[in-house]
Amino acid sequence: MELFTAAGLMAIAKIIVIDILLAGDNAIVIGMAAKNLQDKHRKQAIFWGTFGAIALRLIMAFLFIEAINNIPGLRLVGGILLLWIGYKLMANSESSHNIEAKSNLRDAIITIVIADGIMGIDNVIGVVGAAEGHMGLVLAGILITVPIIIWGSTLFVKLIDKYPAILFFGGGILGWIGGEMIHSDKYVFDYIDPITLPFKIGCIVLVVGAALIQRKLTANKSTQE
Repeated sequence: MELFTAAGLMAIAKIIVIDILLAGDNAIVIGMAAKNLQDKHRKQAIFWGTFGAIALRLIMAFLFIEAINNIPGLRLVGGILLLWIGYKLMANSESSHNIEAKSNLRDAIITIVIADGIMGIDNVIGVVGAAEGHMGLVLAGILITVPIIIWGSTLFVKLIDKYPAILFFGGGILGWIGGEMIHSDKYVFDYIDPITLPFKIGCIVLVVGAALIQRKLTANKSTQE
C-alpha cells in the first residue's frame, strides 16, 4: 500500500482517528507526571517525554508488525484484541489514573515514557491494524498524531465529553479493523472470505451493541444505588 494513494490516505485517516480516541488518557497522564515541575522544566519534560513515547511506540509497532507477518494466528489474536479495545473504549465512561507527579525533570521524563508505553499498547495494536502491517503508514500516522494529542489533550477531552457519539464512531472503526485483521489470518480466511462484508459489519454490531448493553447495565446499577 503506497502512502499517497486513496487506500494509503484512508489508512492514515483511520490511524489518526484511532490514535486520538485511544490516547486521550495518555495525554492526561503526561500532564499529571509533569505538573509539579517549573514551567521551563515542564515544557522540557513534555517535549522529551513525547519524543521518547514516539520512539517507544515505533519500536513496539515494528516488533508487532514483524510478529503478525511471521507468526501464524497472531492476526486472529490481534483482531480479537481490537474488538475488545473498541468495546472498552465505549463501555468505560470514566477513566482512573494513579500517576504520581514528579518534582524533577529526569523522573518526569522517565515516568512519561514508561506510562505512555504501557498505556499505548492498545494504540499500537489499533494503528498496526489500520495500516495493515505497513510500517511507513504507521510511522506517518504516529508522527502526525502523537504531538497533536500531547498539546491538544484538553480540547479532545472536552469534545468527547460534549459529543459522546465520537467514541461510538471510533469504536465502530475499531470493530471494522478488527474484523479485517481476523479475516486476513490464514487460519480463518477461507471460512470468512465468502461473507467478508457481513462479517465486518457483524463485528461493528457486536462491539457497539456490547458496549451499549454494558453502559445500560452500569446506569441501572447506579440508579439502584
